[in-house]
Amino acid sequence: MLKRIAFTLILSWLTILYSKAQNVVLNPASVNLSQVTVEQSNYKGKIALKVQGLGSSEKTLAILKDIDFHNGTIETMISGQPASNAGESARGFVGIAFRVAPDVAKMEVFYLRPTNGRADDQVRRNHSTQYISVPGYPWEKLRNESPGKYESYADMVAAEWIKVKIEVRNDTAKLYLNEAPQPVLIVNDLKQDKNQRGSIGLWVGPGTLAYFTDLKLTKED
Repeated sequence: MLKRIAFTLILSWLTILYSKAQNVVLNPASVNLSQVTVEQSNYKGKIALKVQGLGSSEKTLAILKDIDFHNGTIETMISGQPASNAGESARGFVGIAFRVAPDVAKMEVFYLRPTNGRADDQVRRNHSTQYISVPGYPWEKLRNESPGKYESYADMVAAEWIKVKIEVRNDTAKLYLNEAPQPVLIVNDLKQDKNQRGSIGLWVGPGTLAYFTDLKLTKED
């Protein structure tokens, strides 16, 4: 009897969790633009949203409409590569912003530098993944004040699909890549207010050509 009750409770919990999972449609009509251009594209076997930045600020992203996110899980496939006209410092910067304020004044961001993943320079490899927070916490500040704390190495290849999962709970966020059981980057002190809510953004950096598809959102509150 106890086993049956336990099974029923677990099944109920999974049903509730599944019911909160949301597959998000990505197309030009489903996003608001902040210093980027978007278009629908067929890229490496997937219907995807192509995103390119128009500036060099941290606010270059396509923001999903009608999303209110605080805690939960974000899963998606992303691909980033330097654009054909990009400078030598371009790394194919591509990532996901979360808890994005309506005016884009605040957000938390995990992003990748895909060309660093298999670089011959070990220091570049160590900068493959990155956390930043807007406003006030660009990568330069975080690297200078807390070397190695907000970035890490992960194997990745530019212009290929990378599976991303981000788990967010209050002031902690974890970044997972390609279904690995352990996170490649853990941030235990998200810089903005832990009670902040907001949308999800498809984030790109300077000189980047990026693609996004298969986005699923699971909210916990």
